[in-house]
Amino acid sequence: MYAYVIKHLRGGWSPEQIAGRLRVKHPNDHAWHICHETIYRFIYHQHNHPHRWWEYLRRKQTRRRRKLGRKAQRVRIPDRVSIHERPAVVNRRTELGHLEGDTLVGKNRASGLHTAYERFASLIRFERMKRLTAQESIRAQRMIYQSLPAQARQTTTLDNGSEHVNHAQLRPFITTYFADPYSAYQRGGNENANLWLRYYFPKGTDFNEVSDEELKAVEWELNHRPRKRLQYKTPMEVFTEQLPTRGRDCS
Repeated sequence: MYAYVIKHLRGGWSPEQIAGRLRVKHPNDHAWHICHETIYRFIYHQHNHPHRWWEYLRRKQTRRRRKLGRKAQRVRIPDRVSIHERPAVVNRRTELGHLEGDTLVGKNRASGLHTAYERFASLIRFERMKRLTAQESIRAQRMIYQSLPAQARQTTTLDNGSEHVNHAQLRPFITTYFADPYSAYQRGGNENANLWLRYYFPKGTDFNEVSDEELKAVEWELNHRPRKRLQYKTPMEVFTEQLPTRGRDCS
């Protein structure tokens, strides 16, 4: 069990994911059933400090702290449709195809990633933005949506950043809605996914210097990691289960 925990900590899994997956792999063997708090205590135990296991956690902090939100930039966006006009089914998370979108900003605001989080399966897709401009955001989003079957790209909910002022150009691919200003919690899945991305790409990363192969490897790893809200299935497993056989080409 020790080797399993260490292996997956090094692989970027959280203590909850490790503990949950152990129960999935060994449902009838209680010797493998441990609480995620036990793993946290192991990580932060004073005798383990020389190993610095906390450096493998998403936040890389020497102690656990409460989460903080990120403020959204408020600008005037033409043809903006409020999140409050979004179909109720989106809130229920009972069907595939409703996304949340955001920009992960790189070094000196010169580059970034557009990130798209699918709410039902917790799948994350992202595309490089060579410049943080409205048109580059549109290009990146089109690349993402064109890679998804129509069933998996029904709506997206964006923040109020200036990079989204041209959102009307996305209408052939997806319907756009906008969260309330300064309300990151309304896109909580995307915000959480961006925190995971920061584990791999810390603040100050120049995304123009990150290879396509590295971006794809990180995307693959996140989508093949078990999630608590999915009963410790992976996002790709849940996503694929929802697609007709002919549409299963998204891995």
